[in-house]
Amino acid sequence: MKKLHYIFIVCMLCLMQEGTLHAQWVQTNGPNTGTVNALAVSGANIFAGTSSGGVFLSTDNGTSWTAVNTGMTKTDVRALIVSGKNIFAGTSGGNVFLSTDNGTSWSAINIGLTNSDVYALAVIDTNLFAATYGGGIYLSTNNGATWTATGLTNANVLSLTTSGTNVFAGRFGSGVFLSSNDGKSWTAENTGLKNTYVYALAVSDTDLYAGTYGGVFLSTNNGTNWNAVNTGLTDISVNALDVNGANLFAGTLAGVFLLPSKDTSWTDVNNGLANRSVYSLAVSGNYLFAGTWSSGIWRRPLSEMITGVKDDRSNIPSSFSLSQNYPNPFNPATAISYQLTAFSHVTLKVYDVLGNEIKTLVNEYKPAGKYTVNFDASKLASGVYFYRLQAGNYIDVKKLMLLK
Repeated sequence: MKKLHYIFIVCMLCLMQEGTLHAQWVQTNGPNTGTVNALAVSGANIFAGTSSGGVFLSTDNGTSWTAVNTGMTKTDVRALIVSGKNIFAGTSGGNVFLSTDNGTSWSAINIGLTNSDVYALAVIDTNLFAATYGGGIYLSTNNGATWTATGLTNANVLSLTTSGTNVFAGRFGSGVFLSSNDGKSWTAENTGLKNTYVYALAVSDTDLYAGTYGGVFLSTNNGTNWNAVNTGLTDISVNALDVNGANLFAGTLAGVFLLPSKDTSWTDVNNGLANRSVYSLAVSGNYLFAGTWSSGIWRRPLSEMITGVKDDRSNIPSSFSLSQNYPNPFNPATAISYQLTAFSHVTLKVYDVLGNEIKTLVNEYKPAGKYTVNFDASKLASGVYFYRLQAGNYIDVKKLMLLK
């Protein structure tokens, strides 16, 4: 009887320990080659850019990592971005590299890019932007084959993000700048931004966030005005920001913090995170990944941090699709629904019958799931229009009719 009682206690302790271990961050098996400066997701593939080992790839949620650096002559990787089948890597001292085969091989794409320290990358449709330290921002319209300087030159730019046709740039010591004309001109958007050392930028719907040396700031009007949102942050040196739905994660020198949807106070989500010097963040599937200084990449289920997130794939659609808008015909607004089977860069645009672009409804990376977007056509004339969805390699076009 005593033996059975002992076995029962041991089993209960193991179950309790197992539950405790699951409710925390877990260190993945690499890469352990300096600071993990950048993370990017392409379907089931996760790419990590490191300060001394180049690019690493995981195809199994971080269980294993493989160096994928063939052709990459510089291994201090500061930025990564995925655009369709293309993966771009920005490096320090080596400009930009392109891979079209999931990192198996890389080629330098630097014609016209006269500054070699690339710290951030961003994509809008076929426009690729590269932010450099000291040389401002460059633009390529042909996947990096050639580059031209934009209107923001001789500047130290550390971060980029996009929202619709807007490009936002975070400058070191000069705040946030906005361009809405493909970089031809830029305007400073700093009213209320009390710290102008901008390390990270992120967009969630109409909210723009800036991660700075002095905490996180929020703008709801494209940077015209900013307000600090730092309640609950124990370290206000913010290195990375990432969005999951309406939830915002911040990577700091004190670990990872969560700003839940519609909340004004940050929550510490660092349980089990042994190294809290976090320099990069990315959501892949049901997990949040954190790149650290000197101890590789850590992983934690979103369901442990965000209320209402299920740690399963039962609700993920089985196919990409674009639905017919409803109502149709409509006046003046209608809803357009679509679904994704994998994390994808999504563009949803409206065109007139001549093929002229009328409005961009979506232009951002989104996780697998179902989405609905409202289209307000109150300023348009009655007639037939078309809407086009592109998500990765998936493309579909449907017709809608506005009757006034």
